[in-house]
Amino acid sequence: MRRPAVLTGITVLSTLTLAACTGGAGITSDKGGAGSSPTPATGGTVRILADADFSHLDPGLGWDGGVNNFYRLIYRGLTTVGAGPGAEGTKIVPDLATDTGTPSDNAKTWTYHLKDGLAFEDGTPIDSAAVKFGIERAWDPEMGGSPYPKELIEAPADYKGPYQSDGLDSIETPDAKTVVFHLKKPFPDFPSALTMPNFTPFPKGTGAKHAFDTKPIASGPYKVASYDHGTSLKLVRNPQWKASTDKVRAAKPDAFEWTFGLDGATIDERLLAGQGTDVDAIAGNAGTIQPATLSRIQTPQLKARTMSGYAGCTTYMGMNTTRGHLSDPRVRKAIAYAIDKNTVVAALGGSRLAAKATAIQPPTIRGRTDYDLYPHSEDKARKLLAEAGVSGGFTLTLDNRPDPKNTAVAVAIQEALKPLNIKVKINTIDTSSYYEVIGTTAKQHDLAVTGWCPDWASGSTFLPPLFDGRRITPTANTNLAQLDNEAINKRIDEIAAMKDVDAANKAYGALDKQIMAEAPIIPLAYEKALLIPGANIAGAYLSASFSGGIDLVSVGLKDSGK
Repeated sequence: MRRPAVLTGITVLSTLTLAACTGGAGITSDKGGAGSSPTPATGGTVRILADADFSHLDPGLGWDGGVNNFYRLIYRGLTTVGAGPGAEGTKIVPDLATDTGTPSDNAKTWTYHLKDGLAFEDGTPIDSAAVKFGIERAWDPEMGGSPYPKELIEAPADYKGPYQSDGLDSIETPDAKTVVFHLKKPFPDFPSALTMPNFTPFPKGTGAKHAFDTKPIASGPYKVASYDHGTSLKLVRNPQWKASTDKVRAAKPDAFEWTFGLDGATIDERLLAGQGTDVDAIAGNAGTIQPATLSRIQTPQLKARTMSGYAGCTTYMGMNTTRGHLSDPRVRKAIAYAIDKNTVVAALGGSRLAAKATAIQPPTIRGRTDYDLYPHSEDKARKLLAEAGVSGGFTLTLDNRPDPKNTAVAVAIQEALKPLNIKVKINTIDTSSYYEVIGTTAKQHDLAVTGWCPDWASGSTFLPPLFDGRRITPTANTNLAQLDNEAINKRIDEIAAMKDVDAANKAYGALDKQIMAEAPIIPLAYEKALLIPGANIAGAYLSASFSGGIDLVSVGLKDSGK
């Protein structure tokens, strides 16, 4: 799912259920551990200081890294991602279900069995009918959220969800504890898709007309006690939740309280000062500190609290392969060689906040291949432009957003191409409409700075959306390069048909390099989350599943009596 992975003041994600790369956890702490004491005490209130409210409390509508993290406190699904630093926090594990599912019919049919003793906050049992109903909500015309229910599960073309239509025959409930899914095609990674928020169960007949945006029905360890949109949110314990049914959520605090509407500098100042209840606080969303704060975290006390790691997204520049000189791969490769990614990293705040990107997929993706086809070289760039017959120069238009980070990145690109006689005109588009504009093929210019975050730890949610030529659409287009390469399309189909998910991820790693041989985009940077939790915070670790932010299901307080 495309996210403004760069240039928003905080690193967000993406959705994203991400994973550690092969051979490494991807997320690290500056002190070499989880960043706070490993075992929280029971009780107390964890406080979250946030710049903005959540997109939606209704999981049928929300779908981004920050809100997905929050959802796990109040909602449960058949599967979820594990709890723990590094790869542990990106494994697909059972949640309401007894296991991650049993495939049949070549992974086109999936069967799940529910655990005993499950109930919603009002005491209604969480049964197969609730699972079926909650998922059917994804077809309601007023819903949004992730596309996976509708992409994967068979449904009539005129189906409009459970509020307007009868139930789906493709989701069977032979008894109260069994759910059987019939998919449109084989999909071996279905347990990963089930971690998306709009697979959340609800009591049948509830939640119409966005009712859950103000009054959710909890299935997790916490429920909403109060909510003032844009200002504050408080969660308290859900007495119907049973720890014996849940191996993921530690649920140590008695409550969580959010304060919304704080600017980044204020959040940094409060967490560094650590006055009063701010010792019990963490930054909301991914919570990355402001670049201006970097120079202030050099004391031993603050260094001991600092946590950092990859946020799990790739910031890149798309090159529209259908336009002018960019239709020539030699020109695209020349531009790739010409851009000094160290200047991009500097524009993003330096090496503590970003690392230069070489592969398309970030280091947090399973099966990723590490390579660098286009190390910075003006000489190679000049030779390729000469071969293409365009040494005399030309002009390109770069679509971009107006915030300081984005502007700095655009200027770095502009300056890198000047010595090659390539003039870059920066076309500034308002942030609120940016993705709508660059996703409209008729409005897209030559270049665009953007970012992508996967929905879970697989190339399947990274490479096909960006490079499958059959996915190019007039609007809401995600293939910004407009690359339609027969060999790449064919390989995408071949990998999608693989029954072994690990083998498929490895194949996507190889496909990553195959795609970059065409240079349709330029990976610029992998941004990092850099956080300083309050001094009384315990059990905190950074999770690649949630934009590199602190995994809320494990966090708590060292001393709950403070």
